[in-house]
Amino acid sequence: MAHALTFCQWVLLAGCAAASLYAMLAAVAMPFFSTRAAGAARQSAHSFADVGVSVLKPLCGAEPRLYENLRTFCDQRHGRFQLVLGVSTPDDAAIPVVRRLQAAYPWHDIELAVDTRVHGSNLKVSNLINMAERARHEVIVIADSDIAVDPDYLDTVAAPLADRTIGIVTCLYVAKGVGGFWPRIGALFINEWFAPSVRVAHAAGSRRFGFGATLALRRTTLARIGGFDALKNCLADDYWLAEHVRALGLRTVLSRVIVATDVIEPDFSALWQRETRWLRTIRSLNPLGFAFLFVTFTSPWLLAGAWLAGNLSAGAPDDLHRWTAYASAASAAAGCAARVLLHARAARHRRTFWVDLPLVPLRDTLLALQWFASAFGSHVVWRGARVPVSSAGAGAERAAMDAMEISDGG
Repeated sequence: MAHALTFCQWVLLAGCAAASLYAMLAAVAMPFFSTRAAGAARQSAHSFADVGVSVLKPLCGAEPRLYENLRTFCDQRHGRFQLVLGVSTPDDAAIPVVRRLQAAYPWHDIELAVDTRVHGSNLKVSNLINMAERARHEVIVIADSDIAVDPDYLDTVAAPLADRTIGIVTCLYVAKGVGGFWPRIGALFINEWFAPSVRVAHAAGSRRFGFGATLALRRTTLARIGGFDALKNCLADDYWLAEHVRALGLRTVLSRVIVATDVIEPDFSALWQRETRWLRTIRSLNPLGFAFLFVTFTSPWLLAGAWLAGNLSAGAPDDLHRWTAYASAASAAAGCAARVLLHARAARHRRTFWVDLPLVPLRDTLLALQWFASAFGSHVVWRGARVPVSSAGAGAERAAMDAMEISDGG
């Protein structure tokens, strides 16, 4: 007589299969940029090369490698650009770094904006509101302070805006840990979970994203959504900036450019705080998507699938249990192969592949724990301040409606 599988066994089998499928899709989706799209971007770049670009970089403190990262924005091939670097206090530790940059590149238009005015609960957006007054060019590029770029960056991210149906251009990023073990773990969060999940969503047709690493748009588009004031009380300001632009009927483009970012959290506590902030923000923006993130934490599911296969094979009282054991083992094996392939594509270098490979199960397990913890709680900590998670969601919806009224003359 056949014995039915228990509910827990069905859950483990389904979870292992779903995680394995996701790992396969993520590994395949990694190199999703087509040569045709890249060629179109190069052609558009020529027609957009003479358009001026104002780069806005809100700063807060002297981060490690701040000067080196800012230098990459000075080494651009674009013919006409301006750098506006903003701080909100006159004693900010980033100011000497900016002065050093101005001295090293006196031929560039580099402006330091020191402005203490606060316009809302999001201090970064307050900084951007103050900086925007100094932007002089048609194209606005907002980029985080810890971003490093190649010399063709401005040409490439500005190019798609030559198409008037495109409203905003954004970039993914590759992370590098700076300063020890926990930054390495944090870099894996970005390179092997965040970026692949975006690429899977992009390959499936989603365009509902915007990343602070780069957001490029026309000055006229920014004005139509009500300027940065529309975001002053939003936690996820990068996402909502892109969402406001999409509400105008304009398209979002994920650039073929991949910029570099530093992960500098020195210890477990700081890393946990940062990553749970990201996950709680995702929860507030997309509760259903957050709920299904469990399939993206592959290692715990693959381990559970392997355990299930062994457990069923040991007893195997009937064909149902034997075939279930085979299916679970096959799913776990395929998932392991896909997870290693995903790690290889994200690592980009042979040395980092081997050095970080033993960290993959730890990274996936930690992510699963953070996901569970992020399902609870109503606040996040950002730049030392407690911010209600609701400001990433409902408050931003109200801001979007206000922005539409402004753009419609209401």
